[in-house]
Amino acid sequence: MKKNICKLLLILPLFSAFLSCHYLDKQPDSLLSEDLVWKTRKQAESYLYGIYGNIIFGENDGAWQLGTTEESYITIPGTAARKINDGNWSPSTTAWDIWGTCYTNIRSTFVFENNIDKVPSQELSDDLKRQYKAEVKFLRGYYYWNLLKRYGPFIKLDGTLGLNEDFNKYSRAPFDTCLNYVNQLMDDAAAVLPLTWSSSWYGKPTKGACLSIKAEAALLAASPLWNGNPDFAGFKNKDGRQLAPTDVQASKWATAAAAAKAVIDLGVYKLYTNEDDGEQFDPFKSYTGTFLTPWNNEIIFSCANWNTNYWDHDCTALPGGFQLFAATQNAVDAYYTKDGKWITDPTSNYQETGFANAPGEKSWGHATGDWNMYANREPRFYASICYNKRPVIAAPTADDRNRYSSDGNKNGQGRIEFYYRGASGRRVLGYAFPGYLIAKGVSPAGNSYAWSSPYRPFIITRYAGILLDYVEALNESNKDAADIVIYLNMIRARSGVPPIEQVYPAAIGNQAEMRKHILRERMIEMAFERGDNWWTRARRKDMNNDNFKKVYGMNFEADDNDQGFGYTGFYQRTLLQTRYFDKKMYLFPISQSEIVRDTLLVQNPGW
Repeated sequence: MKKNICKLLLILPLFSAFLSCHYLDKQPDSLLSEDLVWKTRKQAESYLYGIYGNIIFGENDGAWQLGTTEESYITIPGTAARKINDGNWSPSTTAWDIWGTCYTNIRSTFVFENNIDKVPSQELSDDLKRQYKAEVKFLRGYYYWNLLKRYGPFIKLDGTLGLNEDFNKYSRAPFDTCLNYVNQLMDDAAAVLPLTWSSSWYGKPTKGACLSIKAEAALLAASPLWNGNPDFAGFKNKDGRQLAPTDVQASKWATAAAAAKAVIDLGVYKLYTNEDDGEQFDPFKSYTGTFLTPWNNEIIFSCANWNTNYWDHDCTALPGGFQLFAATQNAVDAYYTKDGKWITDPTSNYQETGFANAPGEKSWGHATGDWNMYANREPRFYASICYNKRPVIAAPTADDRNRYSSDGNKNGQGRIEFYYRGASGRRVLGYAFPGYLIAKGVSPAGNSYAWSSPYRPFIITRYAGILLDYVEALNESNKDAADIVIYLNMIRARSGVPPIEQVYPAAIGNQAEMRKHILRERMIEMAFERGDNWWTRARRKDMNNDNFKKVYGMNFEADDNDQGFGYTGFYQRTLLQTRYFDKKMYLFPISQSEIVRDTLLVQNPGW
C-alpha cells in the first residue's frame, strides 16, 4: 500500500508537465506524443497515476466540502465558500471551477488508452494493459460524472482533438446523453475490474466503485433538479436542442433504487464496526473508526493522496490550529437524542438550558457540567461535534492538551474554551465563529499542534451512502417496500440509535414522513463529507428556504467577564449569517473564458 502511495506522489511532478493541453487548446501534445513515454512500464504507469492524482481536486479542494451549507462555516473571510455564501461569484470569478481540469484529465485518459499498447509486452503484460484500460475508462467516467454533478450537461468527447479541429463546433450534450455515457463507461470498466484488490493496489477502482458512481448518477437523474424541472424548460443549445429533461418520470426513482441495490447485492461491503477489530460493539468507536481505520470494508472508493495533517489541524481550536472548519448550531440541532428522537420532539426529554449534573452513560458521552444542550445525545453527535468544554482530540499528552487551555483551566484534559475570553474565544480570534468545531474524522492518534497525523485515505464513496441512496429512491418508488425499514435500520443500529419503527412508527408507509426521516438520517450520517449536504439539497431543490440560508451558532460575542465555562450567556442560539441564494446556484457557472473559447457553449441558466 505504502509503495503505491509513494509511487503516486513521485509521479505527480512528471504529470504536471502534461497538463498544458486543454480539450480546446491548439497546442501540440509535446511530451505526450513522445515514444519514450510508452517504452517502459514505469513511464506508462507514471502517466496513469498522474491521471489518478487529480481525483481529489473535485472532492477536497481546500474547503469545498465545508462551509457552503447550513451544517458548517468557514471562519476565514474571503475564502471561496464565504463568497458563495454571500452570492459573490460569477462566470468571471468562479468558485471551485473544475471544468478545464476535468477535461484535461479526460483528454489524458484518451491519450493513455490510445498509446498503452505501444509498451513492449516484456515490460507490460496484455492482462495489465487490459486492466489499465479499464481503469482509465473508470477515470474518464469519473471526471465526466464530476462535470455532470456540478455543471449539468457537458461536452461529450470521444477522443483527443487534432490541431486543425474547428473548436467552435462543440456544444453541450443533453443530460440524458451525458448520463448514459457515464453509465456506459462505468459498465465497460466494471466488466474488467475486480470486486476487491490486494493491499498493494488499494485506491484503485473496483467493480463496486463503478456501480457506486452509477448509483449516485441515477439518484441525481431521479431527483427534482433533473427530473422534469420547469426551471430548466428554456435550457437549450443555440440550435434549440433541449438540454434538460422536460417531463417528470417517476420510473427514474425505481432505476435509482435498482442501481444502489446492485452495489448492495455484490456482497462485498458492510458497515464498519469496531467488532471487525475483535472488540465488543461500541457505536461511538464504530462510527469514528469508519473514517480512521484505513481501507475498511465500508469504503467503496477512496483516494490515497490526502494530507490528513491539514484536516486534523484545521478542525482543531487555537492555539493549535486555524479554527477554520466550524460546525454550526444547525448541525448540532440535527442530531438525535440518545433515544433516536429529534430534539423538537416533545417526548425526547431534550433540555436546552442548564448544566448537566451527572455524566453520560458512556465514556464518550457528555461530562458533568456540560451544557444540557449537549447531554444525552446520540453517539454520532459526540463523534462529530466539538463544543465548549469538550476535550481537544488530536493532542496525545497532558502537556499537549494544556496548550489549549487558559492557565486556570490547565488540568491535562485540554477542554476547549470557546467562550469570549477563552483561549479559543472571540477576543482571541477576532472573527465570527459559531462556537463549534468539527470532530468527525479527526484522529486522536495525531498531534494537531505538531502538524502530525496518522495516515488514512480520503473516502469518496462508502457503503452507508449507498444504503441511504437506496432507501431514499425506494421510498419514492415503492413506499411500502420492507427494505426501506431494513436498510435504514442498519445505519441506525451501527450508530446506536433505536429502530425507526420503534421511535416513529407513523413514518412507516407514509412517503412524506419517511422522506423527512431519510433525509435527516443522511444529513447526520454524511455530515461534513464531500459536500454531501450541498449535493443532496441541490438535487432535491431544497436550498431556497430559511432552513438552508439562516445559519446559527452560540453567542460568541457575549463577554463572559472571566466566568469561563460557567458563563450561561454564551449558550444562546444566535443568528450568525443569512446566506444569499438564487435558484441559478443549483448549478455552478461555467467560466466565462470557456464560453469565449467555444462559441457554441451555452452558459448555465441564470448565470
